[in-house]
Amino acid sequence: MSLFKGSPLGDLARIRRVRTRRISSYDRTGGNDDRLHIVAGTTVVLADIRGAGCINHIWCTMVCEQPDFLRRVVLRMRWDNEQNYSVEVPIGDFFGVGHAQTTDFVSLPLQMSPANGRAFNCFFPMPFAERALIELTSECEVELLFYYYIDYELHNRIDPDLGRFHAQWRRQNPTDGIPDTGMPNSEWSFGGNNADGAGNYVILEAEGTGHYVGCNLNIHNLRYRDWPSHLEWPVTPDQLQAAPPGMFEAFNWYGEGDDMIFVDGESWPPALHGTGTEDYFNTAWCPAVPYSAPYHGITLPGGPNWSGKISLYRFHIEDPVCFQKSIRVTIEHGHANRRSDDYSSTAYWYQLEPHKPFPPLPPVEARLPRPD
Repeated sequence: MSLFKGSPLGDLARIRRVRTRRISSYDRTGGNDDRLHIVAGTTVVLADIRGAGCINHIWCTMVCEQPDFLRRVVLRMRWDNEQNYSVEVPIGDFFGVGHAQTTDFVSLPLQMSPANGRAFNCFFPMPFAERALIELTSECEVELLFYYYIDYELHNRIDPDLGRFHAQWRRQNPTDGIPDTGMPNSEWSFGGNNADGAGNYVILEAEGTGHYVGCNLNIHNLRYRDWPSHLEWPVTPDQLQAAPPGMFEAFNWYGEGDDMIFVDGESWPPALHGTGTEDYFNTAWCPAVPYSAPYHGITLPGGPNWSGKISLYRFHIEDPVCFQKSIRVTIEHGHANRRSDDYSSTAYWYQLEPHKPFPPLPPVEARLPRPD
């Protein structure tokens, strides 16, 4: 057995017979205007690569005077002359953070890098057998300046068992919760039952054979409650254990929603049933601080009492969720789906083609974030 097997660093020693290429926005005249000037309301082709190969890295940054432009600019990809897009996501969400915001964070496949998270990087491998087409649509009302690299390899052929990369954006604004009128906050937040998962927020529905490799989830907490002045913020695990007077009646925690992943048509309870929102994102005890790791993180933690806008990510790089016929990735919006917040997400997965066509991407007005 090779000592290098399974190690990305170890595999750097392996010599491969491929050709390395790049497409970028460099100034073809030899000048320094190394960017695309994208007219409002138009689509441009970033790459149209013929033959077999694999995209290994995408970097980009952009300038636009219009607020919320990261939800107005849409990234789309198609593989091997298929009719339906395999990637269709607002560009900010694709690179890991929603709400049309940026922040510095580091994960293994995606990063937003300095300055102020405005440099976007993607390292998801994207193999193709015949063709790779990447397009960018600006639904801004003013000019978009766009700088980019696409680094890829050309191969003689690729293995037939390589899945194609997919990414899909979804939103439910707001989720379908229940009123809290006349109910103690602790009961509304932590009571009730969900014995079928039918009302869960859906991150991904796909058909075919492949594996789910993660998501980012964005929540705008639409319920306002003051955090008690006698309690420190951020909340600590010790506070939660001790439950000081007034804490749970003031609680406005967006979590408590279990993740439920249904594979190949299984019924409730699925084999992959989790224990809470922060648990699925590999954190604990109602976290309220930013954090980033290779496979999970909190890029936007929200404000006091978990108010405002939150963004989290979880990548199944070491633990992909495999499916042979279908997959349905869901999470409760609050325990027993009681919360009515603004949810949006981007799911990432690989599968053999053909794939189930995506629902139509919502129009730009339905993609824009709510005001703070």
